[in-house]
Amino acid sequence: MSTAKKMLIGSGVVIAILGIAGIAVYQSRKGVVTVQTGKANRQDLASIVSASGEIRPKTYVNIGANAFGKITRLYVKEGDRVRKGQLLAQLENVQSSADVNATQAGLEAARTDAIAADAALNTSAADLNRAQSDYERAQLDWTRAQGLYKDALIAKSEYDSQKAAWQTAQAGLAQAQARVAQAKAQKDSANRHIAQNAANLTHAADVLQKTTYPAPYDGMITNLPVREGETVVIGIQNSPGSTLMTLADMSVITAEVKVDETDIVNVRLGQPAEVSIDAIPKKTFKAIVTEIGNNAIVRSTGVSTSQQTSASQEAKDFKVVVTLQDPPENLRPGLSATAKVTTATRGSVLAIPIQALTVRSRADLKTNSDEKNAVQAAAPQTAASNQTNADKEEVQGVFVIREGKAQFLPVQTGITGTTDIEVLSGLKPGDEIVTGSYKVLRTLRPGTRVKVDNTAPKKEDEGS
Repeated sequence: MSTAKKMLIGSGVVIAILGIAGIAVYQSRKGVVTVQTGKANRQDLASIVSASGEIRPKTYVNIGANAFGKITRLYVKEGDRVRKGQLLAQLENVQSSADVNATQAGLEAARTDAIAADAALNTSAADLNRAQSDYERAQLDWTRAQGLYKDALIAKSEYDSQKAAWQTAQAGLAQAQARVAQAKAQKDSANRHIAQNAANLTHAADVLQKTTYPAPYDGMITNLPVREGETVVIGIQNSPGSTLMTLADMSVITAEVKVDETDIVNVRLGQPAEVSIDAIPKKTFKAIVTEIGNNAIVRSTGVSTSQQTSASQEAKDFKVVVTLQDPPENLRPGLSATAKVTTATRGSVLAIPIQALTVRSRADLKTNSDEKNAVQAAAPQTAASNQTNADKEEVQGVFVIREGKAQFLPVQTGITGTTDIEVLSGLKPGDEIVTGSYKVLRTLRPGTRVKVDNTAPKKEDEGS
């Protein structure tokens, strides 16, 4: 055999060997899924609920118009800080001042009339006492004259004279009693006039008082929609011409945020929070939960569900108020803010990345599919179609790498952090679990051979 023929045969043998090896490698890699993995490690974990809203002072008041009139003076401008009792605005008060003065004069006159009525009553009382004395003396003379006349000791003319004197004294007493009653009535009328004028004075003073607007407490003027010379009216709150200004107590600042209905069950009073404000970037402020709303608010309309006449399936939020512990002085009401409320904390707990958690039905967890198919083929058709509720039950768990294969392990979870979730049972520290990709986790089956590739994915070229 020639050398060339031997070389040709050797080359063919080598090519055949390489082909067989390639086929073997291909067959060994067939069905292998590439996955990304992570480790189950112990770490400190915090569950955080994030919600957005706006900065608001805890106490604020819209100072509305209490009377109709023109603004003659504004003593403040927007942004001014004021003290309690400081005069803020003045309406024209010519008519109301005149009413107060006229009513005050009427009250003084009524008091003078009361004094005169009291003096008249005293005079009438003195006249009554004198008439009573005259009546008693005349009655004694008349009684004595009756006895003397009976004994024929006095003349008939003197007897008649004593009788007339007694009757005159009796009439005088009745007249004096009537004058006393009249004086008492006049005094009572004068006192009622005093009360009436005093009530009118209170009314007039109240009208006059409503033309001046002092600050109810220390604070800042955060809104001033009116100007001097404008006419204000008593009307509906926040309608044009009825609100003079807004006074806010900036000593206590809160952030009012809307928490999703799925998270509100974890929020409690007193929980700590961190507030970030869009106008003050790269800085957070410590806060605490001080108020939790009880009525759900429809997210699309902002209307409370208690104000709706029909049920709604739209997404809902709940109002949560957090109070800033050390707010800066340059805060303004209405600034956009985000609050992150820490609802739970755990120290040194076993945790895994959230994306590693997946759900499978019990039927999907039966790895011996050939045996399952054989059993179903041998069983009656009606029995094969009768799937039990146990097979439909979903199980929460993760895929763990065991000897190059993905093994599904059910787990119980606890609190959820920003990127990780607590595992209460089912895993041990250091277990290698499948974390991605999302498509692989969605379709991965127990017992599948896997290949671990944790390199960062390459970015696609801009031109591709």
